[in-house]
Amino acid sequence: MSTENELFSAVDALLEQVAQDDLPDPAERKRLREAAGLSQAQIATALGARREAVGNWEIGKTEPRPPKRAAYARLLEGLAARFPTPAVDAPASAPAPVVPEAFTGPVPAPAAVPPSRPKAEAASTTKPSATSRRPGAKKAVAKTTTAAAGPVDPRFENGPLAVIAADADGQVSAYCVGGLVLDVPAKTIPALVDWTLTEGRLGQARLHRNGRDADPILVLTPSALERFGLPAALSEQERHAGRLPSGHKVVKQIEKAGLQMSQRGFGPWARVFREPEGSRRRCVQLCILPWNALEAREWDEKDNPQLPTMHPADLVQYLGLYAARVITPRGSTATTGLELMTALRPPTRAQKDEATGEFKPAFNDDAITAKYEVVPCEVPDEHPILKDAGFARHHLRTPAEMLMEEPYDWCRPLTDEECANPYLVVVDINMSFAAAANGLTVGLNGPTHLENHPAFDPALPGSWLVDLSHVDLSRVRINGRTVDGSRLPSPFTPKGDHPTGPAWYATPTVQYAVELGFDVAPIEAYVRTQTGRYLDSWYKRLRDAYVETMADMGVTTDLQGEEFLEAMARRKQVDPTMRLLETAIKATAKGAIGKLRQRSRGQVPYYEPYPALERWTWRPDIRAAVLANQRTGLHRKLMKTAAAADLYPVAIGTDAIVYPSSGPSPLDVLPQTPEGKPLPGGFRLGVSPGMVKHQGTQTVLWAEAQFEERGDVFNISNLIKTADPTAGEGE
Repeated sequence: MSTENELFSAVDALLEQVAQDDLPDPAERKRLREAAGLSQAQIATALGARREAVGNWEIGKTEPRPPKRAAYARLLEGLAARFPTPAVDAPASAPAPVVPEAFTGPVPAPAAVPPSRPKAEAASTTKPSATSRRPGAKKAVAKTTTAAAGPVDPRFENGPLAVIAADADGQVSAYCVGGLVLDVPAKTIPALVDWTLTEGRLGQARLHRNGRDADPILVLTPSALERFGLPAALSEQERHAGRLPSGHKVVKQIEKAGLQMSQRGFGPWARVFREPEGSRRRCVQLCILPWNALEAREWDEKDNPQLPTMHPADLVQYLGLYAARVITPRGSTATTGLELMTALRPPTRAQKDEATGEFKPAFNDDAITAKYEVVPCEVPDEHPILKDAGFARHHLRTPAEMLMEEPYDWCRPLTDEECANPYLVVVDINMSFAAAANGLTVGLNGPTHLENHPAFDPALPGSWLVDLSHVDLSRVRINGRTVDGSRLPSPFTPKGDHPTGPAWYATPTVQYAVELGFDVAPIEAYVRTQTGRYLDSWYKRLRDAYVETMADMGVTTDLQGEEFLEAMARRKQVDPTMRLLETAIKATAKGAIGKLRQRSRGQVPYYEPYPALERWTWRPDIRAAVLANQRTGLHRKLMKTAAAADLYPVAIGTDAIVYPSSGPSPLDVLPQTPEGKPLPGGFRLGVSPGMVKHQGTQTVLWAEAQFEERGDVFNISNLIKTADPTAGEGE
């Protein structure tokens, strides 16, 4: 039995909770701030919050959470005492730009402020039916329509997803974005799915008018698994199969309820649905957190995972913000990135038949609309098309047999002059694969085979068999100067080796040879005649998401030089959730490009069809074009830097470039103009995709020790990094 002191403590805690909820309405919050002559930024600084969060509190999009809520209430109470609500006929008090004494410094706030809800997904006050809001849970704020937020879609007023958890008494709760917590009456998985479809009001509106709305996502926590009769972890056999066995009781419950599942079955990402009603999908995706649905190296910190112990309210804010800025998660970040491509470039649209008046599907000209034939030189070794190619077992295809467009993995020994420098500084290109996709023309239809030495046409994306062994970088003049070609990698091979004969190259690589001033004479080619900048909108969506997330951590696009470097170092301590979001966005960009040529995962024997080949977006030619553009774009900057400053790299790993330096900072090595500006066409410090950041610094003596221990020179680019867990992983 509880003691009297324990009961009094419980009552005091309850009273404190009630007091914290006692905030004026959003309009009054804004009036009090303006009456005091304070800006949203000043209040955000005092509370340790973001300016956008304060703005959301003032329009009712979100509510502050403890401990910021109590501090915000105290501030408003102090302002209300100084600036009472004016009488109807009386003028408002004159502004007094004085912050109350209690708020002269920032309030300690270890918890992150809940991010604002997506534009079309602000929570609204609705009258619940079978669903109720748990006593003590935050109330849904009033529905708001503003010029900034746009109208609320009532179908998805509770956001794109929810995190499902259960308490000790078995009560199931759905944590939604914006601090909303809903009681869920479901006692089984089928009931949970039906609740989501009928009452949950979860999902995300389409990103393109010809696309489709995103299915709601339910993230199941360990307590939810226990409540619904699911195992806390999959057995080794179940992990290998990727699903629960068909005889499991939950699978039988789903079948008995008339629900269906995809061919993947009930695994870490389970899709459960009922037959569509007309054009309306009735599908729910279950993301089972304890079954590694959100893999740590993509969604978390791989060396210090946060998600397994993250509170549901914090987890839903993280995933909800990802959904708002990128798209609702669909599986791995790679899968989600690929889904983003088709969401922004849907293959079909509704077109009215003038004869019948009915709407029928029609293909979009700027999208991939079918699964086309593949080209032998573009596919990986295990592809079925190579089964009858006559290659011996374990044959390694040569560049004349296979398109080998990959990022750099190159290194060379330091010269005696370079060894005189004390440091090796590594700069890393921000989201290099995404940046390489920007403005890139790719093929949208199937291949056309050009034979008998066709003329090279840079407007035709595809693969060209051409001999580039005559290209000599030392003969290239840049602004009247030449470079030392022996200290630069070849732009035509991932290892930086000089080509020795005919090889297959993607269009951007051949185009770069022409740009350097050399003649090219293709032997044959496979090109695409229907072209477009398919990845532009995909790049812009990810760029905006990345830049906005970095700005939330204090790294803005206007920062340069030392200010930028300091902000990048500080960002790790600003907001742990934003750091996870940064990692997820970069993994989305990188993984999606790789998934365009997804290889077999051992599901089937060599030369047998595997599931990825059924996708319309299995397009190895587009992946090759992006990687070729990334590598040649990097080389272009290497050439301009070498010509202008006689500065040469000693190693490159994907997008991490190692330079000898007299000092430990990138500012000590990256050349500038006499006016102190970054070298035009060279590497520039900054947060935008395509610019560079500091990855790490080591001494030349350290590198020599590594070479001596290894017995040879090897690529040290990704061994030189700061504590940043995402540095040097080929963004």
